Amino acid sequence: MWTPTGPALLFCPADRPERYSKALDRADMVILDLEDAVAPVNKAAAREALIGNPVAADRVIVRINPADTAEHAHDLDAVQSTSYRLVMQAKVESAAQVTAHGLPTIALIETPLGALRVEEIAAAPNCVGLMWGAEDLAAGMGGTSSRFEDDEAHPGRYRDIARYVRARVRLTAAALGVAAIDSVHIDIADVDGLRAEVRDAVAQGYTATACIHPSQAAPIREGYAPSAERVEWARAVMAGALEHDGGVFALDGEMIDGPVIAQARAVLSRVTSA
Repeated sequence: MWTPTGPALLFCPADRPERYSKALDRADMVILDLEDAVAPVNKAAAREALIGNPVAADRVIVRINPADTAEHAHDLDAVQSTSYRLVMQAKVESAAQVTAHGLPTIALIETPLGALRVEEIAAAPNCVGLMWGAEDLAAGMGGTSSRFEDDEAHPGRYRDIARYVRARVRLTAAALGVAAIDSVHIDIADVDGLRAEVRDAVAQGYTATACIHPSQAAPIREGYAPSAERVEWARAVMAGALEHDGGVFALDGEMIDGPVIAQARAVLSRVTSA
């Protein structure tokens, strides 16, 4: 199973090669973007920049244009001319769109049809991860926003359909054993909102969170790194599990059984990756 080298994945326009190394310095992996971040007139130049400015291949994901666009085949040719092999395919709507090229693929679920077919897509042999996109999803339904703007209790909270797709992507990724990447938080200044969203992603078992600005990488890393208190709890749970041969036991008044032991194991797994 593929997993990213860390939880903060930063988008970088592929037509801005001077930013490649800077992005890698700030984030765990960089998503060199040939799709939305690049104006149509600059697509060819972006592919040339991708080929001509190599960076650490094990920390790069290349976002390619959707399968039903003229740019898609050109993007695949460009990727084949580099040492990069992991792609993020935009607006995936079927497993066939992923299997057609055979490259290890993070399928971006951001259209209504893609959301309805997410289980089929994740089952494609070369699908190694799922990510979802809130704004394209809203636009694809004729909507105007993926979030509530006037919810005083939860400012910026996702609307119901976005929350449904977010949950469905996470559930599907867990069921089929692929990585799950949470969507970007587009309000760069809303650091508190980003932190809250990351905490929620971690609680649901998301593997990583994508971001659009270098300043967002640090809050994402902090959110995925468990607190010292949580690590201490997890280590105590694992020690108790060893002492009791994995059976039920009590720890500080809390009943510890199999599911709780699994949660403690998940906490400790993030100590290394954070």
